[in-house]
Amino acid sequence: MSFGSLAVVCAVALLGPLLALPRRWYLPVVLGELVAGAAVGRTGAGIVDARDGTFAFLANIGFALVMFVAGTHVPVRDLRLRGALRIGLTRVAGVAALACIPAVLLANIFFHTGHAVLYVVLMASSSAALILPIVDGLGLAGDAVLQLLPQVAIADAVCIVALPLAIDPRHAGRAALGAGLVLAATAVLYVLLRWLEASGLRSRVHRVSERRKFAIEMRVNLVILFALAALAQATHVSILLAGFCFGLAVAAVGEPRRLARQLFALTEGFLGPLFFVWLGATLDVRALAADLRSAVLAVALGLGSVLVHLAMRLTGQPFAYGGLAAAQLGVPVAAATLGTQLGLLRPAEAAALILAAILTIAVAVWSAAAASRAAASTP
Repeated sequence: MSFGSLAVVCAVALLGPLLALPRRWYLPVVLGELVAGAAVGRTGAGIVDARDGTFAFLANIGFALVMFVAGTHVPVRDLRLRGALRIGLTRVAGVAALACIPAVLLANIFFHTGHAVLYVVLMASSSAALILPIVDGLGLAGDAVLQLLPQVAIADAVCIVALPLAIDPRHAGRAALGAGLVLAATAVLYVLLRWLEASGLRSRVHRVSERRKFAIEMRVNLVILFALAALAQATHVSILLAGFCFGLAVAAVGEPRRLARQLFALTEGFLGPLFFVWLGATLDVRALAADLRSAVLAVALGLGSVLVHLAMRLTGQPFAYGGLAAAQLGVPVAAATLGTQLGLLRPAEAAALILAAILTIAVAVWSAAAASRAAASTP
């Protein structure tokens, strides 16, 4: 990895904001970054080598930060959601139960991949980091939205915790032990953060840091994040769990605005785009194009996720909000990353997971627009 290749990565990552610029499309920035990575990586010109150790390490740092930011986006402190928690849990359980049917059919009968548990997790997941900005951007409100938010938050959190167990079931016991240690460490950190907030010590440090330009909060949070990531690696658990759980703990205490701006700049301005370009560079879309079965699998996974979420119409959820809840991003990206790193997924399979996620995003964008039009026409 040289400064020249790093300049190329940062330059092509600008495709993300360019594609997301038309607000009426509501395309996520990461979509353009993945496409850019594919264009300069294995699928396209081969300008950057995703196997480079420095590039991969920087991407892992970005991965941890992306999952941390995703965790901070979960609205765990929103008191409005408590009343809708029961229906949210019911819908998450219903979606997961229904997802078992297409997951078993796809994994064991039609495609013989043996990844039934992974497919359940993928199809049951929702992306809080993607759905919440869409809801805010369109100004969606009402009971349907209040019921949607806890559903998305719970599905996102549960599926991210379950993913390391699902993607490598042969080592589920080891992964469960590692996940338990990471969760226990995060719980201790949450208690410590609550005490620092209640005692006023965090506020005093914040004022000194802001006045002296020390960026203490950002430095301390990066130390904690990297320490949790080190614990995750030492216990054979993905760093996605460390980043996401720490993000949840910070969200539960309340993320300071200054810290949010600092982490936004670091993640969204550099390491996050670098990670998604790296991920796109690792994907071999040409292998997917040459492997018709994997392409059909991608479509089947995307449609399966949409259908099991639309089935929540039986619980009173409007179709538009069911389609919006089907949007996936973090879990498929993490699955493709882990599957590639552990050698558990063929290149075409990893690309299929990303394509399936893109299909759910397309449905979510259309569903959000439909929900917005319906809200506008309601007196």
